[in-house]
This record gives sequence, C-alpha cells and structure tokens, in this order.
Amino acid sequence: MNYQIRKIRLSDNPFIAKVIRNVFHELDAPKEGTAYADPILDSLFEVYQTSQTVYFVVEVDGEICGGAGIGMLDTNDPTVCELQKMYFAPEIRGKGIAYELIQLCLRFAKQAGYTYCYIETLPFMKAAQQLYSKSGFDYIDKPLGATGHTSCDVFMLKKL
Repeated sequence: MNYQIRKIRLSDNPFIAKVIRNVFHELDAPKEGTAYADPILDSLFEVYQTSQTVYFVVEVDGEICGGAGIGMLDTNDPTVCELQKMYFAPEIRGKGIAYELIQLCLRFAKQAGYTYCYIETLPFMKAAQQLYSKSGFDYIDKPLGATGHTSCDVFMLKKL
C-alpha cells in the first residue's frame, strides 16, 4: 500500500471529518458525547496550528483515509496532552499505520514538552485499546480534563 503520513492541510478538513463520521456510522457508535459531535470537527486544520498541537493525516493514493493528533488537554496541568481524533477508514486498518502514527504523535508530544499523554475511547473499541496498550498507555480509573466526550468511559495515560 502506497501511503504517506503528513501534517493536515486546510483542504483536508472535509475529508478527515468524513472519515471520522464514517467510523461512527460503521461501528454504530454513540454520536453525542463523542468526537462525532465536536464543534471543531470540520475545522481541524485551524485547531491544530499552535506550537503545542499537531494533526497528521494518512493519505493513500491521494485520498485521506485517517488521522490523529496531539492537543492540549483542558486541565490545569500543562504537562498533559491528549492523543486526539485518531480514526481510520477500514481499508487501512491492521497494516501497522496506526502504530506508526501514534509513535509520530508521541514523539511530537515529547518534543513539545509534555510529560504525559492521555487518551479516552469507547469500551467496545477493543482493537484501539490493544494498540494504545502496545504503545505504552495504561488504564486509569477516571477521566482527566474536560473533553466533552461523556460517552467515552475508557481512560488511558502514558508517561512520555
């Protein structure tokens, strides 16, 4: 498979938003209290333009098929970031691309000065949880920060 991982461009906004929404439809996942309903979903390029944030997309033959980013977590602790909006179209899953993308995000987070990386997900997203565990994330008992993702009740944290 011919793919590239690169930083998001303004023109990518509608395509990555569609990938993310399609995953929710495919999995019949909750729409409220998740990334699906985030008000920023259609403007990810604009959101990830600070020195403390980044968003990468996966492009396969000119088509956006997935992405993930690092963002600041809404908390009083500036040492904690969040792995955000990590979603992939079915055709690129299981090929090691997600693991590669997580490693790229975690390297960015460390270089940006964060000490911990947080992620939350849905309980039935077992493959994602296995990937996060493989990447060094451990389960924690309660959420950190105020993500607005009230339907996500699996919380994980990694020391960078």
